[in-house]
Amino acid sequence: MLSVSDGDTLKALCDEAALPQNLVTVRVASVDAPESNQPFGHRARQALTGLVLDKMARLECRGNPDRYGRSVCKVMVAPASCTREPCAKTLDAGLSMLTLGMAWWEPHFAGEQTPQERGQYEFAESEAKARHAGLWKDEEPVPPWNWRQEHPRPR
Repeated sequence: MLSVSDGDTLKALCDEAALPQNLVTVRVASVDAPESNQPFGHRARQALTGLVLDKMARLECRGNPDRYGRSVCKVMVAPASCTREPCAKTLDAGLSMLTLGMAWWEPHFAGEQTPQERGQYEFAESEAKARHAGLWKDEEPVPPWNWRQEHPRPR
């Protein structure tokens, strides 16, 4: 991964050749992190950066890009405990963001997940809430979809 834009968006190089056509913007599938100007937005970006930056990843992308042209992908990286390559890409960055309390699970995309993934994601979010982890420390965290409605981007 080359860079992290926010808690659910990153840029990846899909080939060793650093050519513009090999650079892809990726939206982490099935999660929605706080917007950059929203409470916990900066911390969510830091969390995703810690998980993926400068790591080789396996991207499991869905068929169509989102409305912003980003590839929507499950992002799999090697866990931090792996210090020597080659390492298996077994850490799901989206699931990790939920576990850390740095994102919401998007149940309206549940149909695009396997039943096992749905259960894991839902459980990770509910566990983070119960532990008051990350954004769940806030008494009334505002989901990003509500934040975006209340704070539209200038056009």
